[in-house]
Amino acid sequence: MKKLIHLFTILSVSLFIASCSNDDDGGMPTPDGVTIADFVANNAEYSSLGAALDAAGLTATLAGSANFTVFAPNNAAFSTFLNANGFASLEDVPVDALREILLNHVVEGVNTSGDLATGYINSLATGASSSQNLSLFINTSSGVQINGVSQVTQADITVDNGVIHAVDTVIGLPNITTQALANPQFSILVDALIAASDSNINYVDLLSGTSGAPFTVFAPTNDSFVSLLAALGLNSLGEIPQDLLQIVLNYHVIAGANVRAEDLVNGGTATTFQGENLTFDLTGGAQIIDATGSATNIIVTNVQTDNGVIHAIDKVLLPQAAIDVVDPTITGLAMMTPDLSILAQALQITGLDAALNDRNAEFTVFAPTNASFNAFLTANGFGSINDVPVSALTQVVLNHALSGTSLSGSLSTTYTTSLATYGNTSNNLSLYINTSSGVTINGVADVVAADIVAANGVVHVVDAVIDLPTVVTFAVADPTFSSLVAALTRPDQPDFVNVLSTPNGTAPAPFTVFAPIDAAFADLLVELGVGGLGDIDGPTLTAVLNMHVIAGANVRAEDLVSGTVTTLGGDITIDANNSTITDSNGRVSNIIVVNVQAANGVIHAIDKVILP
Repeated sequence: MKKLIHLFTILSVSLFIASCSNDDDGGMPTPDGVTIADFVANNAEYSSLGAALDAAGLTATLAGSANFTVFAPNNAAFSTFLNANGFASLEDVPVDALREILLNHVVEGVNTSGDLATGYINSLATGASSSQNLSLFINTSSGVQINGVSQVTQADITVDNGVIHAVDTVIGLPNITTQALANPQFSILVDALIAASDSNINYVDLLSGTSGAPFTVFAPTNDSFVSLLAALGLNSLGEIPQDLLQIVLNYHVIAGANVRAEDLVNGGTATTFQGENLTFDLTGGAQIIDATGSATNIIVTNVQTDNGVIHAIDKVLLPQAAIDVVDPTITGLAMMTPDLSILAQALQITGLDAALNDRNAEFTVFAPTNASFNAFLTANGFGSINDVPVSALTQVVLNHALSGTSLSGSLSTTYTTSLATYGNTSNNLSLYINTSSGVTINGVADVVAADIVAANGVVHVVDAVIDLPTVVTFAVADPTFSSLVAALTRPDQPDFVNVLSTPNGTAPAPFTVFAPIDAAFADLLVELGVGGLGDIDGPTLTAVLNMHVIAGANVRAEDLVSGTVTTLGGDITIDANNSTITDSNGRVSNIIVVNVQAANGVIHAIDKVILP
């Protein structure tokens, strides 16, 4: 009776397979009680696979209760595999090799076609380089393709212990080259390997073989190469000299080691095939520090192959030997200069790396060192550059950039404008350059390395981040306002500094300040017949200072209208045509410098103190 039941099961499976063998749409169910091994054993199209499973001792595994997903090559696929590898029959394939090849078609668990997505999964095979399972690259952009070599021709053949997907090619054990070719995100890397190959070294052959293996390869994505070409002002890989390309590619390979993500040590180093070292930083995720000092993120780890392991990265790594010969843009300089690595990160986060890569425009950038950025982050309560809101970080970075090329010799003590803007307007913020002793910007940042020429401008390295200025920033930075600052900060006065530092959008900001220069205060002392500011009583000085501030308005010179304007201390009369201010005593002040634009208001310098 048991024999009759078994015969009925075999006939049922065979008839069902025959009726559905041309159905490439998948979704084939099987009768209850049929395992993966039963399906293979009772389907003539898979007799080679069945024989291979028997020879490798895997039939019992696929007949058990554990669930598996099997990519099943048909007889034609096995014939092609045997011919391509010089085997006359399955019996000629070494059993150990055959077992791993078959296991490379098996994945734990049930993965229907709907479960599969473009990315990496692990097969049950292990390779020569590691005891870890080999990776399979699944590409679902057009059907389902495995490792770039095998296409699913019929999906979702469901059995009791899993699911079978018929494939048209045996999936051999992948090497580094296999996986580079399979993943379309590495297409430029593959092009680079081919372009760099010459009579002395063939990278495709090297990374396909065992000589020097195992390899650990840090594989830049296509976007990484696009960014590098932009930084170098190049249109294609073909414009990179072959010897330079070799230097760069060699820097991405560790020979003789299968270094998986779990093997990395924070602060550890590794010597590359190129000869220079890489350093690993695991404090903020898995990152690599190259000769530029900037961090590159490892975005995909442990793509395990038979002759090594691949980790995908989001930036092309640069050794010092490459840095020494390229002609970078300002963005490129930031990427390639170890002490500007946080600036390079900031450029990437804000998207300003593209703007400062433009070789058709020229810029001057005051570039803060890493120590400068760390001090800025600490002072503002941020743990890292990634914690700064992008919109705020964008304006801070823009506040370090000027249009055009300004070498240190062409800088003078004066106001200029950065590329940062006030509020939601197109009005650029001011920078105060002081060249009386070196070059100081806004009274907070000194140039410590000048005139680093880039392909699209010049970089001056500074020792502090130039934060968005308030009206107080400029009053303190510009020595012609020293008497005004002394008056504002006199101990018997209100906390003018705190009030005038109020952020834009918070009352009473913004401010329009008519700022008397030192000569104006000197004239006032003569006019009042006193020896110094200390001779003016506190309430009088407060009333005088209030006369110079309009609260709640950012009134630029082009916005001035002739007529009466109310300040914090009383009314003044504006003559917009002649750029004068008349106080209630009939005293006339000339506006001599206009539109010193801060982030929370605007300053106009005047030559006479306004009195209430």
